[in-house]
Amino acid sequence: MTDLAVYAAHPNASRGRCHDEPGPQYRDEFQRDRDRIIHSGAFRRLEYKTQVFVNHEGDMFRTRLTHSMEVAQLARTVARVLGLNEDLTETISLAHDLGHTPFGHAGQDELNRCMRDFGGFEHNLQSLRVVDHLERRYLPFPGLNLTFESREGILKHCSRAKARELGEIGERFLQRRQPGLEAQLTDICDSIAYNNHDVDDGLRAGLINLDELDEVRVFRRHADVVREAWPKASTKNIGHEVIRRVINEQVSDLVTCSQRNLAELAPASIDEVRSANEPLIRFTDDVQEQHQELKRFLNERVYKHYRVRRMSNKAQRVVAQLFDAFFSDSALLPPHIRKRINKLADVDPHGGHARGVADYIAGMTDRFAIAEFERIYNPSELS
Repeated sequence: MTDLAVYAAHPNASRGRCHDEPGPQYRDEFQRDRDRIIHSGAFRRLEYKTQVFVNHEGDMFRTRLTHSMEVAQLARTVARVLGLNEDLTETISLAHDLGHTPFGHAGQDELNRCMRDFGGFEHNLQSLRVVDHLERRYLPFPGLNLTFESREGILKHCSRAKARELGEIGERFLQRRQPGLEAQLTDICDSIAYNNHDVDDGLRAGLINLDELDEVRVFRRHADVVREAWPKASTKNIGHEVIRRVINEQVSDLVTCSQRNLAELAPASIDEVRSANEPLIRFTDDVQEQHQELKRFLNERVYKHYRVRRMSNKAQRVVAQLFDAFFSDSALLPPHIRKRINKLADVDPHGGHARGVADYIAGMTDRFAIAEFERIYNPSELS
């Protein structure tokens, strides 16, 4: 590991874990966190959870797993330049989507609707719930027992009402404090990867073309340079080259702007980072506006495309009907899931049962959710 800056998260100065454990012998605390994420069942299931497209639509499209790896690659690069903790940055990157439902945002929106009378559903909170409670790999404690710093980075957003229920990890939302720099960095790299790679998948799927992308200033500027330099290049290769250049521009801007912010504030510790009035890891205003322009384009041309809306509509129907079936009749659930839900209902008679059903559905992969739907609603599926 490169030398850490004074404002980075230092593993020997971690705020600790919820359950005391002996220190690791050959790793530091954040390396242990990363390894626990990689070995978790929730992480493996990301391979079969989608970004935009339902998993069986094609093997070439990104999944939550490939997305998380791409975020980790971008974030580690910037962390190294800024003197931040690469291992913690990677941990947060790999764990940030563990709570996502099957079928991407369509699944999350529908599960939130199903849970509207029971506290709602939000994937950031669910990711924290996965690492704190739902993963069961260790006998001495529930969850993965990650460090405070890893958990802080996983919980990117949280309402004040929810924060009051989370104890120490929710305090920064009540006090309007910033997270550590590794968490700030991962949040932005998540957005860089998500936007640019959804462009790539949108091109692959034929939902958009390069001519339409010329409406986005940053893409048009790079596309003009690429077309002039390689006039005979294929449309596919032009797309790859432009996306590569856009990512490089955004990452470079992120580095230079963040370096300037850190030099101006000169925080002497991670606690001074947390006390800052605003995030220190950010784009310049111009690149931030270009970034938002790309997000608006994707929202209108990809996420609202009729083919995506058709997939989303089917996905929401699957989630809604699974929730209705399991909530109405817990005898339809596997015995180990039913046992877990009964324990939740004992603690919270109002919402415990519903939360347990949401946990079960949120943990499903796309294809498992479809298979469960078939087993319950298709008369020909009798097993």
